[in-house]
Amino acid sequence: MSENTHPPAPNLAATPWQSPQQRRRFAAPWRTLLSALLFATNAAGTDDMDYNRARTRMVAEQLSASTRGISNPAVLQAMATVPRHEFVPANLRHYAYDDRPLPIGYAQTISQPYVVAFMTEKLEPQANDRVLEIGTGSGYQAAILAGLVRAVYSIEIVEPLAVRAQADLARLGYGNVSVRHGDGYLGWPEAAPFDAIIVTCAPDHVPKPLIDQLREGGRMVIPVGELDDQNLYLLRKRGKTLQREAILPVRFVPMTGTASRR
Repeated sequence: MSENTHPPAPNLAATPWQSPQQRRRFAAPWRTLLSALLFATNAAGTDDMDYNRARTRMVAEQLSASTRGISNPAVLQAMATVPRHEFVPANLRHYAYDDRPLPIGYAQTISQPYVVAFMTEKLEPQANDRVLEIGTGSGYQAAILAGLVRAVYSIEIVEPLAVRAQADLARLGYGNVSVRHGDGYLGWPEAAPFDAIIVTCAPDHVPKPLIDQLREGGRMVIPVGELDDQNLYLLRKRGKTLQREAILPVRFVPMTGTASRR
């Protein structure tokens, strides 16, 4: 599950670029990655070449620090290599790398690329992390995380979407992602604790089961609020305190199941 409208463009004056030195620091890894992508594109077949070009353009024009401030080289690399077109319906693949969400059926969407990159970067994924995702949707966010962390556990409440995402992730070789059909509000207690939790549907409060399943010092990125008044929050668990920072106004589909009955 994911957002169904564009979030406001970020204030570029408030991005991490505070000095020319910082710009140079992150420009070099991106130039290296861009060169590698162009080499791969030239070696690919026609269809793959078109998708590779579109994906490279997506990262350069929609995500990178000179445009919207995504600066983590590992996140940029993941966004530049995961085939987003494989996670959208076949009749929409020519829109796969556009700057917008797309419908995937069952009143759900695949998130706008910028939102995926932004949430991933704010989650601060580490190589040894075990991450819980609430709202598998198409499986695209899980695929992005799969190359950045040790294991991803993803829950989807719409069973046909869970089945399809699991099949697509397996077909594409993302072997460190586990998908289950279930109520995301309740989390995945038998696999807890998690180093990080990412939520791609909006409850009106932070579910306590998810707080309980987050390890000490862990991070959670979650949209919270009613449909027309949501903010994306970065939470950090510090003992009995949950540090909370609002990081972006958004509009996500509501969390259903237990969340809608409370």
